[in-house]
Amino acid sequence: MPVVAAAVCPHPPLLIPELASGAATDLDDLRAACLAAVDALATASTIVVVGSTPTGSTSTGRPCGASTTASSAPASPMAAASPSTFPAAAGGSFAAYGAPQVRIGSGDPVLPLSLAMGGWLLEQSKAANLPRTYVAVPTSATPDECLGLGREIAAGNDRVGLLVMGDGSARRSEHSPVHLHPRAEIFDTAVASALQHSDLDVLAALDPDLATELQAAGRAPWQVLAGALESATLTPDLTYNAAPYGVGYLVAAFT
Repeated sequence: MPVVAAAVCPHPPLLIPELASGAATDLDDLRAACLAAVDALATASTIVVVGSTPTGSTSTGRPCGASTTASSAPASPMAAASPSTFPAAAGGSFAAYGAPQVRIGSGDPVLPLSLAMGGWLLEQSKAANLPRTYVAVPTSATPDECLGLGREIAAGNDRVGLLVMGDGSARRSEHSPVHLHPRAEIFDTAVASALQHSDLDVLAALDPDLATELQAAGRAPWQVLAGALESATLTPDLTYNAAPYGVGYLVAAFT
C-alpha cells in the first residue's frame, strides 16, 4: 500500500526545550510546525522514521529487509555501510547535548541524532502510540539506493506514515556551524520548492557531492521520500523554511 501520509522535519537538538535553556522560545515556530506535521501521521497504521547517519558509524541495527523484531540479534558492524533498521524500543540519548535526563526508547541508546529527534517528535504527537520502525541511511548512500529504499518502504501492506528527518545546508551564514557557502541558500531554496510542489524529480536529482560540500544532512532522507511517494497521491504543504542559526530548516506535510 502506498504511503498514506508523510512529514519532513529537521533535527536540531534545540527543538527539545530542556536542551534549549534560555533560547527555548527561539524555535517555537519551528517546533510547532514539526509537531503539526507529525500529528498528521496519526492516520497511518505504522510509522517509518528515516534519517541519515555518518557513513562508517557503528550500527547495531539490522540491514534493511531483515527482521526488525526486538528479539533480533544485532547486525554485524559491516552492515553500517548500508541502511539499517531499528525497532521501536531502540534508545536515543541526548546526554551529549547536555540533557542526560532526556531520552527515548527503552533500549540501549543506539539511534543517531536524526532518528532520536524523530522519535522525540513522535512521542509528543498524536502518532505516539503507533508501531514504528527507524531506518538509518548512510550519508554516502547513492540517489538510486535512496530511491530504491523509498520504493521498498511503500511496497508493503501497511498504511505507512513516513517521517523524514533532515537538515538543509549548515553553511547558510557567517554564523553557521561551517563557513558560509555561496550555493547553500540556492540549494535549500530548490529543496523547499520541490517539497512545496511535490517535485520528486528535483529531490531525486540532488547531487550527493554538492550536498556533502554544503553539509546538507537531509539529502539522502529526502531522496528516500522521493522514492516512497512515487506511487502516492498526497497533497504537499511546506510550512516552515528558514535558517535561524545558519542551518536550513524545512518542514513539510504530505496528506
